[in-house]
Amino acid sequence: MGLLAYLKTQFVLQLLLGFVFVVSGLIINFIQLLTCVLWPLNKQLYRRINTRLSYSLWSQLVMLLEWWSGTECTLYTDQATVERFGKEHVIIILNHNYEIDFLCGWTMCERYGVLGSSKVLAKHELLKVPLIGWTWYFLEIVFCKRKWEEDRDTVFRGLDRLKDYPEFMWFLLYCEGTRFTEKKHQISMEVAEGKGLPKLKYHLLPRTKGFTTTLKCLKGTVSAVYDVTLNFKDHQVPTLLGIINGKKYLADMRIRRFPVEEIPEDEKECANWLHKLYQEKDALQEHYHKEGTFPGPTITPPRRLWTLLNFLFWATLLLSPLINFACGVVVSGSPLLILGFSLFLIIASIAIRRLIGVTEIKKTGSSYGDEGAKKQN
Repeated sequence: MGLLAYLKTQFVLQLLLGFVFVVSGLIINFIQLLTCVLWPLNKQLYRRINTRLSYSLWSQLVMLLEWWSGTECTLYTDQATVERFGKEHVIIILNHNYEIDFLCGWTMCERYGVLGSSKVLAKHELLKVPLIGWTWYFLEIVFCKRKWEEDRDTVFRGLDRLKDYPEFMWFLLYCEGTRFTEKKHQISMEVAEGKGLPKLKYHLLPRTKGFTTTLKCLKGTVSAVYDVTLNFKDHQVPTLLGIINGKKYLADMRIRRFPVEEIPEDEKECANWLHKLYQEKDALQEHYHKEGTFPGPTITPPRRLWTLLNFLFWATLLLSPLINFACGVVVSGSPLLILGFSLFLIIASIAIRRLIGVTEIKKTGSSYGDEGAKKQN
């Protein structure tokens, strides 16, 4: 292990990274709160400002993936599709198998200029998560409880508001509803069998309501659906903790573009189209497991300096006073100050660990197995 690789595994450095992310996030959230006065005066200006504020926060996580861990993302797609990236409103369908799948999606958003304006259909519980949920609230992210009777009006209103969004957005959907685990897969395939649907080997049965509703509400705004199938070289199982420890992963993403005109408008036919899409995704994953690659030409878009420069700005702004204060505490020799600062570090480390826990597969909830959930689709 080289010196740099060793330093990346040290708790003190990781704590400083977390400190920069949390404190800068709180500052950004406060500025976002102040921008609310712009909404009744100039809604589009409010949106443009918050797009850039959210970029300043999310790009710190992308920096961890691209510059701290050195993870590489290779796209399997054609040049004609790549040339449209960042130049149209689209819906992204991504498989939900890994703790860092959202980060791989975000790094592609960043490289094509739509990270700040990226959207997602998010679980309502995330609204209560500091930094993440708060930032999403100011970005007009649509939160749902995954109970259609309660979500119907909220989802329709939220999606309708996005029709006049001033910047190109990529709207991410995890149609499986939750991350893949063997237990969830077993229950999901029991549901598939009961509905007479083909079984999937590498995915959960997609929940069609979110997709059909999003496509219907954003008709005339989105011009295409990008199907993204993600996997990792050498059977790697990436984690956010691995990224923080500086571990490098090799991500492969098969991207297919479907113009909305090719997708049926009828809700039932649209749902069938989505089921067929997941059968194709399953076949792509089978190919990957056998061959170690996806079919098609490859493109590796270069990482941009903006994420690194943004992090260095916040680190310079926030770490200098923190380090000066810590030195002052040590020099003072005051047991009370030293104890107080130690408690601050402990609380900060716990808070950061809890934020990381949001991404962990073993801690992600699922309503698979609930009778009520089975009736949703």
